Amino acid sequence: MTETTVAVREAHATDAAGIARVHVQSWRSTYPGLIPDSFLVGLSEPAAAARWRALAEARGPGHGAMVAVDATGHLTPDRTPGTIVGIASFGAWRTAMEDYAGEFHALYLLDEAKGLGIGRRLMAAMAERMLAANVGSAAVWCLSDNPSRWFYERLGGVRIAERPIRFAGASLLEVAYGWRDLAPLARLSAGPELR
Repeated sequence: MTETTVAVREAHATDAAGIARVHVQSWRSTYPGLIPDSFLVGLSEPAAAARWRALAEARGPGHGAMVAVDATGHLTPDRTPGTIVGIASFGAWRTAMEDYAGEFHALYLLDEAKGLGIGRRLMAAMAERMLAANVGSAAVWCLSDNPSRWFYERLGGVRIAERPIRFAGASLLEVAYGWRDLAPLARLSAGPELR
């Protein structure tokens, strides 16, 4: 399987079910032991699909959703071509952070799609779209105990803040990684996976 078999594009409302599948499966494989199991068990693909459908329909300059589609079907057990294996969303800050104009809201991959450069390509695509809308800087929040958070540092993100949060009845710590200039991140859409 090579990186060229995966296409990164803007999400459409018709992608909602595939996006929801990635959202729920990635949360269930990434967050056990980090957030309460009761929350993970209660995740619903139909509910997630409704939220993502609305997000895909609301896309515009500086905000939207992206999908990574496995054109050949090599990354999924059922080998179905056209399966969504990665999702991402971006836009304005939900809670403003000084010196950063935009926010990467979400980045989720199926386990089979990790380590192949797909996450990097999704981040670069979001950065490209922000830059096209004159949004030159952005940051992302992630759980401090999430082992995938180092991915953001490998892409040039600098740890800029942390905050305690309450989520699903648990006390957690989030950290933020920021890019003051999105241009170098946008240029990472091609090339080898950064490890």
